[in-house]
Amino acid sequence: MLFAVDIGNTNTVVGIFEGETLSKKFRLNTNLLDTPDEISLKISTLLKEHGIKKEAVAKAAVCSVVPHMTGHYIELAENLFGVNPVVVGPGVKTGIAILYDNPKEVGADRIANAVGGYRLFGGPLIIVDLGTAITFDAISAKGEYLGGVIAPGIGSSMASLSQKAAQLPSIGLKKPGRVIGRNTIESMQSGAVYGFAGMIDAIVRKMKSEMEGEPKVIATGGQSAWLKELAETVEHHQPDLTLHGLLSIHGLQEK
Repeated sequence: MLFAVDIGNTNTVVGIFEGETLSKKFRLNTNLLDTPDEISLKISTLLKEHGIKKEAVAKAAVCSVVPHMTGHYIELAENLFGVNPVVVGPGVKTGIAILYDNPKEVGADRIANAVGGYRLFGGPLIIVDLGTAITFDAISAKGEYLGGVIAPGIGSSMASLSQKAAQLPSIGLKKPGRVIGRNTIESMQSGAVYGFAGMIDAIVRKMKSEMEGEPKVIATGGQSAWLKELAETVEHHQPDLTLHGLLSIHGLQEK
């Protein structure tokens, strides 16, 4: 089994692969105050609850955009499973050429998304990842990472709006029954859902105009499920794209 971890600013997603199949997935809050021992206890409890023996885990792969937490999960893999994890970063084979001006600036999650997207869908490709930020990544027909776009995330934007505007409440992300809201919550939900869907469509269309071929458009990330119904440009929804990228990257290190 492969233990794959995607450490994000808000959530950490853990996947267990049996061969090519993602058999289990867990989502945890990324808590900077957690110690390695506390993280190990959480993971051990989840594995036990789902009938997974730690002795069955023979491999591990990690991608992280939270440097403070990266070492914790490296330590966990070494102590809990007795394996040295593959950590996505400089010097790790990914199978894709990164054409960014400074390749070290590309987040590990975006690299894993590009690898997973190209493996599952081929290229050219545009990946829209909805997390703490909304990222757009362009991959060529040859599997080259061309660059992308970084925009504010939905959750962080709505939280900021509530904090800055005294009369606007904190709301959950939900598609309202109509665009024209008849109360404050409906109006805010409409602004978030339809506003961000429109922004995503606009950016994707601009990106397509700068790319060769007809890129497929894939949505991923913790807040991506609603998008496939509202964004006109999104063709596929693959919530586990980052984990599949980690599976592919780990496999490359074994060759």
